[in-house]
Amino acid sequence: MIDVLLEYCATFAIDELRRTDYRRLTASGETYVDWMGGALYPERLVHTHADFLCSRVLANTHSHSNPSALSHECAEAARAAVLQFFDASPAEYTVIFTPNASGALKLVGEAYPFTGNSAFILGEDSHNSVNGIRCFAEAKDAAVVYIPATPQGGFEPQQAEAFLNAHRPLPGHSALFALTAQSNISNSKAPLAIANTAYELGYDVLLDAAALAPTSPLSLTAQPAIGALAISFYKMFGYPTGVGALVIRRDLLQRLRRPWFAGGTVDLVQVPGNDVTPARELHEQFEDGTINYTSLAAVPAGLRLLAAYQPLLPLRLTCLLRYMISELQELRYKDTNFPFVRVLSRIPKAAGEAGATASVEFLGENGLPISPLLIEQSAARAGIALRTGCACNPGGAAALLGITSDMAALAPGATHATFEEVVGRALGVVRISLGLVSNFEDVWRVVQWATNVARNGIDQCAR
Repeated sequence: MIDVLLEYCATFAIDELRRTDYRRLTASGETYVDWMGGALYPERLVHTHADFLCSRVLANTHSHSNPSALSHECAEAARAAVLQFFDASPAEYTVIFTPNASGALKLVGEAYPFTGNSAFILGEDSHNSVNGIRCFAEAKDAAVVYIPATPQGGFEPQQAEAFLNAHRPLPGHSALFALTAQSNISNSKAPLAIANTAYELGYDVLLDAAALAPTSPLSLTAQPAIGALAISFYKMFGYPTGVGALVIRRDLLQRLRRPWFAGGTVDLVQVPGNDVTPARELHEQFEDGTINYTSLAAVPAGLRLLAAYQPLLPLRLTCLLRYMISELQELRYKDTNFPFVRVLSRIPKAAGEAGATASVEFLGENGLPISPLLIEQSAARAGIALRTGCACNPGGAAALLGITSDMAALAPGATHATFEEVVGRALGVVRISLGLVSNFEDVWRVVQWATNVARNGIDQCAR
């Protein structure tokens, strides 16, 4: 325990950031442990951006006025900052701004050159925005192949390699491998070496980095097999929302073919007629309409702040997560000594080995899960912000809950309610996730709330 405290104290710089930029947490009394759902923004980022907006005139980047030129300059500065953050060469990669990581994933899916001889390979432990790409693959008769999840999420590397080998693309054909860098529910981190294996077999590799990027450095120079990665800035540093990015290698982008065009993506459209001349810059061909030019000015400062503290996060968050999990696992019902909490997600053995998320079940004295909705309501009354359900990751949730076969047997049109009827119990997990300025007080409050629920019952635990 002393070693853990010493390691945690080595990250004290983050405590100063919390004191100066997150005073509202103390003032509100809220305990925020839903960082996987969205990061909290630092005050300095909002103030600096507000000052900038109040002292500048910005306009649509598609015009040629001075305000438009400034907006274009801000957008290009944000593009350069993203490339620098991910250590990506501007000669090899470019950045396409999107509404969020889901929008970035959709861009690749809808424009990827799937054919009847193609395959789309992904893990069962994937976000629904990755699962949704299968619609584009199936529409073009490509095979959709899932790599099975382990009981703790993620996948076995050897099994993944076998699946990739079995469906490797034929000469002259394309295949897409969507890799979840870090699961948003099982806390598993993918071994990025599998990207190299896939690339050597002829796959294009799309990395869902939405859950990884907020807490773990990622270098595209060190991982050249990654053809594209998707991120959301609000998950990384909280502000602005509604802006994400697709960082993509230029040679892959040149092979994508969009099924439509829009304002901003074209140079000339023949009307009436069929001819369309695309915009000169590749990234412009994929940015529909007008980009969020007023918000992009905040991106470089957000990335600089995150880059300054990110090296401390794997150690700090692993210390906090392991302490919280160990305390929750100690909770027992007084009369039966039956455990109150079952931890389902991966627990890191060393700093950065896994993420900073705990997916758990709260159990009744009969050993059956308590409804996650009741747990979430109890947490809210105690001023604790967490998340319940499947976190938009049904395959990962099914693996953790041991109901993968039940999910496979579902009839078309099944709902969450009918699924619970089939299984015979409440379904979903309680997700507690840590982030940039999480501290010991946060996890202590979670443990105290859980202890109170175990002793007194959910209904008695008001704020």
